[in-house]
Amino acid sequence: MNQRIDWPELFFSSSGRVGRLPFLLAAVLLIVLLALYQSALGDNVFTGVFAYPILFFSGACVLSKRLHDRGRSGWWTAVILFAFIMVWPHPEGVLDMLGVLVMIWAIVELALMPSEQGSNRYGPNPMRALI
Repeated sequence: MNQRIDWPELFFSSSGRVGRLPFLLAAVLLIVLLALYQSALGDNVFTGVFAYPILFFSGACVLSKRLHDRGRSGWWTAVILFAFIMVWPHPEGVLDMLGVLVMIWAIVELALMPSEQGSNRYGPNPMRALI
């Protein structure tokens, strides 16, 4: 089964659904880009004004699509991104443990659970189109 990934659609549109593998590839790519940016430039205000909003927007689009695939509202993306910001690059305080719990839920829900079977209110199952 060969699935083509429409990368611009994945990173710059929040509508529709995306399967687990494209989601995981996109999530790893965004996290690696964030880590590379921060290790190379640190907190450079001038480039950060451009880099962080692009990474944030792309992350929101990818998360929304995967949440849609699981039958969840894309608004859960706000909770996940807030938790990610709380714990990145590592949790420091007691309150950050709440962010860790949200991240554990997100990993189980989005990375481990399969797509919702059939069509849902967000569109057809992305894996069904391949059969």
